Amino acid sequence: MGRPKPSSEAEQRYKADAALAARRAELVDTARDAESKFRQAQARHAPVAEVRRLAEDLDAALTEAVRAAYAAQRAEIGPRGYDDRIYRRKARAKPRVHALTAEAEHLLTLRETHRLNGIPAVGFDPATWGGEQSTPLWVAAMMRVVTRPLRE
Repeated sequence: MGRPKPSSEAEQRYKADAALAARRAELVDTARDAESKFRQAQARHAPVAEVRRLAEDLDAALTEAVRAAYAAQRAEIGPRGYDDRIYRRKARAKPRVHALTAEAEHLLTLRETHRLNGIPAVGFDPATWGGEQSTPLWVAAMMRVVTRPLRE
């Protein structure tokens, strides 16, 4: 009785992950460059629109780096890991897979921290929101409620 062969779907997923994992270093370098540009814009007090664009670029670069890091983890486990959960669990205990998992989780933490704290908010200008009207209907309704006297 031999080992079960991975399914063709598992083989295809493995090949796709291996291709993405091969680009991992390039994607991490891209994220590093995007972070550098973002930090430089913050340091020189660039306009909010430019900082937001660079923050979104950094978010996209970190997302791609996270995907590549998790793909590297799955590729290191091998094609059998897609079908066999016990094989996958045993493979995750190996030091090489542990290191790849730690790297992927570190990148994920960086991305989530950036999403929570690093992306500047979009300014809200009620005069330009809503197309042709100068004030949106819901804002006008709220202004009527707020400006109404308490006792009549």
